[in-house]
Amino acid sequence: MSLLKVSGLGKSFGGVKAVDDVSFELAPGELLALIGPNGAGKTTTFNMVNGQLRADTGSIQLDGYELVGLAPRDVWRRGVGRTFQIAETFASLTVVENVQMALLSADHKLFAMWRKAANYRRGDALQLLELVQMHEQADRPCSALAYGDIKRVELAMAMANTPKLLLMDEPTAGMGPKERNDLMALTKKLVTERGMAVLFTEHSMDVVFAYADRMVVLARGKLIAQGKPHEIRDHPKVQEVYFGSGKTFESQALAQTSLPQEATP
Repeated sequence: MSLLKVSGLGKSFGGVKAVDDVSFELAPGELLALIGPNGAGKTTTFNMVNGQLRADTGSIQLDGYELVGLAPRDVWRRGVGRTFQIAETFASLTVVENVQMALLSADHKLFAMWRKAANYRRGDALQLLELVQMHEQADRPCSALAYGDIKRVELAMAMANTPKLLLMDEPTAGMGPKERNDLMALTKKLVTERGMAVLFTEHSMDVVFAYADRMVVLARGKLIAQGKPHEIRDHPKVQEVYFGSGKTFESQALAQTSLPQEATP
């Protein structure tokens, strides 16, 4: 059963088709990687699902409900969470206050009420922080955190509306190898425990091959392949688009001394 169904999606800027007739589906409990070389159209596709851009053609349905035409805040309230390539938190607020702000938004409360809501759903905020292993730092200012911890706080904020679908825009950008693996392992755990779905973009192929259940590959706005990691790894069109002739994901990985492998349960 599909949670997210994208059909015939298209978007043009001037005379350039950034996304051209893209279709894919995403099931509950699944991590789907949206990948492609620079200019492939993945960010445009991602932003249409989120509501930041309106599709020119096609449909985006979440549990059978049409998302095309909704503003990002309404997409969020339909059960779509999001994290960003550059983590978006309030540096001057504490860790728990950041999550409380997300809860205020999820509950349709005005930010002007913040002064009267210093304890607003604090217990729920702490539970969300416990999910991402940040509850012990709840009262530290976000400005004092390491970048990997900030990404965890952002993940807790994205979970404030109990999302059915979580969108993660290059979640491991700017992180070291251990931080990358820790964050994605945590995300995989949340997906398994909560039965939600994750659509993520990512440039680090080690992360993609290790954690994605399936992959959708775009090139020049068109979908050129989709399937499980081992199918995409061996797909000649994908290898050609990424590396040109004579190179493969395996040869690139061997040059870096470690070949990306799918995560084991």
